Amino acid sequence: MKITTYIISGIALIVLIFNLTKIDVKAPLEKDSYTAVLTSIASGCAFLLATLIRVVRKIDRLTKK
Repeated sequence: MKITTYIISGIALIVLIFNLTKIDVKAPLEKDSYTAVLTSIASGCAFLLATLIRVVRKIDRLTKK
């Protein structure tokens, strides 16, 4: 599970960085920029969820000791 969360985090960061480069700063909510904004938000959420899962599992291991 630990490796899976790192893989998900890595993929989410790659997608986030890629989509941030596709956003048009002058019109972020038009045409392809809108898709890039939505995908950036989604990949940011995926990264945060994977990080949260790692933290929760670490806390769980520490409390069981």
